[in-house]
Amino acid sequence: MPESLNPSQLVRRIRSFVRRQGRLTPAQERALTSLWPRYGLPADRVLEPEQAFLQAAPLIVEIGFGNGESLLEMASRYPHYNYLGVEVHRPGIGHLLLGLAQLGLENVRVLCADAVDVFSACLSEETCHRINIFFPDPWPKKRHHKRRLIQPQFAALLSRRLQRGGILHLATDWPDYAQHMQNVLGSRPEFTPIEPKVLVPPRPSTKYAMRALSLGHTVYDLAYRKS
Repeated sequence: MPESLNPSQLVRRIRSFVRRQGRLTPAQERALTSLWPRYGLPADRVLEPEQAFLQAAPLIVEIGFGNGESLLEMASRYPHYNYLGVEVHRPGIGHLLLGLAQLGLENVRVLCADAVDVFSACLSEETCHRINIFFPDPWPKKRHHKRRLIQPQFAALLSRRLQRGGILHLATDWPDYAQHMQNVLGSRPEFTPIEPKVLVPPRPSTKYAMRALSLGHTVYDLAYRKS
């Protein structure tokens, strides 16, 4: 069963994000009202995949999906998986909901909540076939490194939510953060590094990734299998 967090823990924990809500477009605002009942899930209860999704299928979770570009591509190209998107920024959620409705996709569900809370309280052990974390906030200043999402405690939590043989796929264009990720995951004996290029679905080439490459950044893909 998920580990429950009491309110004092939620207040004291260092967050890995800042809520930069930005401006909701009228279309995004309408989507959050009209499409949330179709795709959204409550963040105050345990996910029951057989009730949340229309098909029985392996579950892929994407943490911090931004505007949903990668989720839309994976869900449409690989419909034999179920997808759960976790995001805190409402404009991005609204953008994803519009895309889901336009494409008529029914294999995606969305949670508007902190990923640490979701994995602590909403997902049961060995629920996930795969967990994707693409380009999380690198928090580049040294004094902010403690705010990075990938930390030993969170890695342990992700491990418990992955099925045996499940995959954790990470991507960043910050070399320092890539090394940090390798150090954290390398300390977990149950995670075995694998070649990201063999993964299906592959990481989509999003606008963010293309922008990073256009700036001359190297994109580091890191993948691990839970043994």
